[in-house]
This record gives sequence, structure tokens and C-alpha cells, in this order.
Amino acid sequence: MMMKRSYHFHAYQPGDIVYVHDGSGWDPIKYSERLSPVSLKIRDIEVKGRNWTRAVIKAYEYTSDLLEKLPEKSVSLDFEPFTLYMVLKYKPKIYGEIVDLLSDHVEAVPTAPFHPIMPHLGVFEQEVLSRMSFDFYTPFIGGKDIVGYWLPEGVITRETAGIVANSTSAEVVFLLDERQFVGLNPPQAKYSCNTYRCDGRISYAFGRDHQLSDAFAFNTLDVEGLIKAVAEDRVDAFKEKEGVPYLVHLASDLEALLANPQQLDRFLRWMAGLDERGVEGVNAVEFVRRKKKGIYKCLPGECSEHFRINIKDYSSWSDYYDLSVDGRTGDIRWLGVRREDGKVVNRIYKGKKVSQLWKYAFTKLFRELNRAVRFEVIDLITRENPGIGRENIREFLVRYSRVFFREHYEYFGLETGVDYVMEPIEDVDPALAMKLGRIYYLMLLSNHSCPRFWENIDTRVTFGNVAVISKALIELMEVYLKEGLEERANFLLLEYMKLLAFPQLYYDYDLYKLPGLEGWETTEKAWFESLESEVPNSPYNVVTRAALYTGKEALPDEIRKALEVLYDFSGAVADTGHIPGEVHGQWENREWCEHRA
Repeated sequence: MMMKRSYHFHAYQPGDIVYVHDGSGWDPIKYSERLSPVSLKIRDIEVKGRNWTRAVIKAYEYTSDLLEKLPEKSVSLDFEPFTLYMVLKYKPKIYGEIVDLLSDHVEAVPTAPFHPIMPHLGVFEQEVLSRMSFDFYTPFIGGKDIVGYWLPEGVITRETAGIVANSTSAEVVFLLDERQFVGLNPPQAKYSCNTYRCDGRISYAFGRDHQLSDAFAFNTLDVEGLIKAVAEDRVDAFKEKEGVPYLVHLASDLEALLANPQQLDRFLRWMAGLDERGVEGVNAVEFVRRKKKGIYKCLPGECSEHFRINIKDYSSWSDYYDLSVDGRTGDIRWLGVRREDGKVVNRIYKGKKVSQLWKYAFTKLFRELNRAVRFEVIDLITRENPGIGRENIREFLVRYSRVFFREHYEYFGLETGVDYVMEPIEDVDPALAMKLGRIYYLMLLSNHSCPRFWENIDTRVTFGNVAVISKALIELMEVYLKEGLEERANFLLLEYMKLLAFPQLYYDYDLYKLPGLEGWETTEKAWFESLESEVPNSPYNVVTRAALYTGKEALPDEIRKALEVLYDFSGAVADTGHIPGEVHGQWENREWCEHRA
């Protein structure tokens, strides 16, 4: 049979950070974690963790065992770097097993550190993160002429794709969703080696079959149904007749293997059934390599501009597809607004319609805070040496990953010394530079995409993002105070206070002027209802709560005392609401996601 099948797994956990401890920047960060015990059932085994992140990391041992049983290079896998770093920190044995997998058995696919929605960030941050991703994955992809790439949530623009493609000398295969493609010409082009031009570079793109991928992840087909859906329903008769190999590409979160106790075995039976039907497993990146090398026969023009496709800007792999106006996905899920008509949307949460206006405000605020941190970090470095260019600063920040993820790089014997990290800005005081590198990375760490994935704002992931950006702003404020630059410190204090006064952004950003899908989504009532606390021990919304929680510990005494006039710090608790997608876990406290301080 000419049909091949590919499966990509995306591994990501944002962590359960509630507070980042002080640090000089010379060492990886230290932080306190949420204590909210939960367990997951895998086959007949109960996997317990002090929080969701710890439980899933323990469960990775079972998923890595499963992937080892599959034919070599039949699947691809990306591990978000901070997630893999947490595995190394918490479970070194499992880290070693995953490293073996990524080195030899599966196709290792780089992805952006900290899982941000890349096109929502500034170009500078995208450039830093893209270069970091390839640097982090050097042990797994070094020397390869074609590599895969997983953009967080698949959100892509031509500009972002160009930044990624120009961050490596290798050719890039973007792993996406078929609903993101524009101008696909079935049956000849579908399942083929299609090209995508971005910023002068020719890249490749495969879109997952979302119906099949979701059927497995959400258990809407049994194993026999899954086998039939691939081996019979996706047959390309034209390519079979011509003897041209073609690829049915599938993808899901690695957590999809943990969706229920039987899920691991379901996946193994599915793959074994496809093997029996003659559907060979070949990951998408290897498929492109074989096409390029002539190992697989190509259709005339395949892997060239003749098979060029367009990809919708800001499309994704997991959007609110029911709100699409063009049959393609978008980034509504993370923006709260439909780009085509600018309307704020609503979703159902706990049986009630909830405005997603908060996502638009959250996105806009974090763009401001990211920009503030970037400008001030660049400002402080150039104060030391006005001749240093942005490219040198960018290269320093890329190299700082060797400090932030030091144990990962040392595991492979890669350079982590201060001379290597400081080389691009060697005339700057290393003590100041390392502190600024740490602060910049805290800002990047605070841009996880997952708070805006869910319909409710009050979640552990929103708390984590806000707690980390608060610490970055406060530490940067303290650097300016130490340098005697009180005006800049006051500016950063005002930026931090936007987090404390998050509800006020409704008026500051003129959010009431935006149109709503049904009209009511941008009313004052809808805004404040969407921000309501889901925990019984604090009246504050989760953004204010998390900023207060960090400020209570980290703010200079005189500033904290001044803020006590405006805020009751007893309401600064780390408890949050539960994430809807985690309710299948056996939580000790099912009412809310507590932090047993």
C-alpha cells in the first residue's frame, strides 16, 4: 500500500509556579510550587502528584514506554523546553528515557520555549525564542538538513514562519492542521509534500487530519473504527495507481494518551491494526526527507513551488471552529475576538455564557508588559555600552538559555560558561547582564498560551503567568532603584499596578467600544462577571490576586505599605478555580484548585 501514516505528539506542561524566589541570574531559577494533590489513572495504576504538573510528569514514564514499542521514526515528538527541563528537575530517570527516545527512536521536533502564541509577541521576542528553540534541540537535531517545527497551538503567520525558518540553516517542515491551508488542490496535493514560501525561504507543511486526530483524543471512534477510517476512508486512489507514497498525518497532545485508563492500549492497538493493513508508519519530517532524496517516488512537481500552498495567517490547530466565518481556523480562542469582524465572542462555562473580553485585555496588557521589560533590559545594557547593537543583545539573550536551562546543556556537555554567554556583550558588567538575562527570561516564562485557552480566567495557569511577570517587573524596578534611576523604577511600578487594577482596564482600554457577537459581551456587567473569583477565600479576581501574592513577598517595604491602603493583602491567596480540561483528574479538593501553603 502506498499510504503512509504519521503521528505527532506535542508535550507541554506550564508548571504550577506560585512564586519565583530571588536570584542573581547566575543560576537557573528557583520557585515555589502549588500544593494541590491530584492523581491520574493509567491502566490499573494510580499516578499521584502534589499538583497537576507533577502527576503528568510521572505519567510521562508510561507514555515513553509506549512510544518505544512503536516502529522507529514512525512518530515525531516535541517537548516544550521548560517542560523537559522540569522533567529533568523532578524526575531525572524519566528525563533520561525521554532523551533516549528523542535521540534515537522518534523524530525530535523543536518548538518555542515557554509555549507562547508566537505571532502575539513582538518580533524581537519571536527571534529570540526561535533561535533558542533550535539551540535547546541541538543534541537531537544537530547536523540534520531537514527538521520539523511545532509552533505553540499551531498559530502561524507568514512573518512568524519566516523568523523560524531563518533561525536555522536546515529546511523546516511546519506541522499544522489541514484547516489552516488555503488553496489545497485534492486529490493530487492532499497528503503530499507541499511547500510554503515565507520570507524568501522554501519550507514544507503538513496538516493533520483533525477529524481522525480528535476521534482518538476524544474517544468518538473505537479502535476498529479508527483503523478503518485511515486504511479505507483516506485512500488516495490516484496515488495508489501511480505508485506514489502519500501521508496521512495525525497529531495530538501527549496528554491524549492519558485521557482515560485504557487510552495507551487503544493507541497501540490502532497502530498495530494499521501495520497489519500495510499502512507503514513514517513521521512527516522523514517522509519529506525520503521524497527529497528520491527514496519515495514524487508526483511531477512535488516538494517544489508547483506544490506550493498558502496558510491562513493567525490560523491554529485548536480554535473555536464553530465561530469560523471562512471554514478555516483562527486565533479567536486566545484573543477573545474574531479577526474577520472584530467582534468579541462568548463561550459556555459551567452552563452559562461568559464573555471572552478578558482574553483581549489580557493579551493587550501582556504585550505592554513584554515591551516594557524588553525596552528596559536593552536600555540598561546600552547604558553600560552605548555601542552595543540589538543583534548583540539578542544573541546574548539566546545564549542565556545556557544558564536558564543549564542542567539540560550540561547533560550533553555543551558550553554553559559565563565567557560564552557574555561574549556578544563582553564589555558589560556580567553581574548586571546576568540579572537582566534572568528578568527577560522571567518575562518570556510568563507568556504561556494556556491561560487564554480556557473559557474561565480563574485558573492555576493564569495565576502562574501573572505571578511570574509580577516578579520580573519588581526585580527590574529594584535594578533601576539600585542604579539611582527612580523615574524608570516608577514607570515599572505603574506597569505592575496595571495587574493589580486589572478590572480598571475595561475603561483604560475603552473595551466597551468593541462590538460583541451577540451585543452584550462588551457590557460592563459581562466584563465584571467574567472576572469573578472562583475561590471562597479571596474577593479579588485572579490577576489582582496573583500580583498581590507576589507583591506581598517581593515589593520593597515602603511600596508594599503604601499599597496596603488600597488592597487587603489577606486576599492574596494562590487558590484558583479548576481548569475544565483537568476535571477527569482525581483531585483531593474538587471544588477549587487550592494551594495548601
